[in-house]
Amino acid sequence: MTPENTKSQNQTQETEVDFINLARTFWDGRILVGKLIALSVFIGFFVAILIPNEFTASSTMVPQISDPKSKLASLSGGLSGLSGLAAMAGVNLSTGAGSELSPRTYSSIISSVPFQLELMNTPLNFEKLDTQVTLYEYYTKIRFGNPFLKYTVGLPSIIIKAIKGEKKNKFNTKASNPLFLLTEKQIEVQKIIEKQVSIFVNDKDSYVSLSCSLPEAYAAAQLTQNAQQLLQRYITEFKIEKAKVDQDFIQQRYDEAKKNYQLAQSQLASFRDRNKFMSTSVAKTEEERLTGEYTLVTGVYSELAKKLEQAKIQVKEETPVFTIIKPVSVPIEKSTPNRPLILLISVFIGLIAGTVLVLGKDFLVQTRNKWRGQIQ
Repeated sequence: MTPENTKSQNQTQETEVDFINLARTFWDGRILVGKLIALSVFIGFFVAILIPNEFTASSTMVPQISDPKSKLASLSGGLSGLSGLAAMAGVNLSTGAGSELSPRTYSSIISSVPFQLELMNTPLNFEKLDTQVTLYEYYTKIRFGNPFLKYTVGLPSIIIKAIKGEKKNKFNTKASNPLFLLTEKQIEVQKIIEKQVSIFVNDKDSYVSLSCSLPEAYAAAQLTQNAQQLLQRYITEFKIEKAKVDQDFIQQRYDEAKKNYQLAQSQLASFRDRNKFMSTSVAKTEEERLTGEYTLVTGVYSELAKKLEQAKIQVKEETPVFTIIKPVSVPIEKSTPNRPLILLISVFIGLIAGTVLVLGKDFLVQTRNKWRGQIQ
């Protein structure tokens, strides 16, 4: 037998011996492993019991996105024919290009402070309550979160808040341009909303899914319905903002042109009444001047009246349409917690912890013995 074969055979035997020793060590510590598994299952059982049920309701909608190029060409083409005539009367009808609101921005809308503040103030129905309460009232006055987590992990923060007290808002802002300064309770509810309200945008199939979770099924469905309607309103306001600005701009120009038209009409009529029987060159020249001004402002007034109607139609066209392909329904089964999975994970954690402890203890003993042997 060659030296290489002898060396390979010795390594194989050592590996078999090590494996047998590991198996013997694990078998000797089976009682400890079993105790750790039992302890882990015991803890997992209480965790599974203490975690409250969560029901998730969802809705799927398809936003009908229009083609802005054709509408922009139609509007800018109409305004270009009017801009030259309006400029002669001192009226500027220049407009900027519009933009389409991408569905990818919907998540930013949901995470915005105005949206979350409005959502937390929507009334909901709960089974054990006789009247409707808002989401803010539910999480600040009725339900105070998971008591297990609150008085274990969250106990230091509770003590700190009790010592400091709740901060009050000392600043006042104008209603026309508000600055959002949230209280501590509002921030807590806002964090809950960020976890319980989610949105998924499928770019490939062009649909948007909105889901909300609450401890009660009917309240979860109500919250999803309110969030969906609120999201549609925000999207509509953002989408038609440019068209509304154009409409308001043209409305202002139309009102100005109407006053100029009525003034020119009145001046021309008054001049003709005063000079009915006069045929001098000065009177004719003045009448021609007033007639020219009247013709000009009449043309501007007529064109602006048409553009005003077009702008109103543009607002209607820009208003997005949402096709609900999956309406909100009350969930029947809870979404979380998955208690069998929690227990299974607990068994796995106990098994791993027991194995590491038994084998690690044996490794430390062997290392200590070798260390002592080398010293002696």
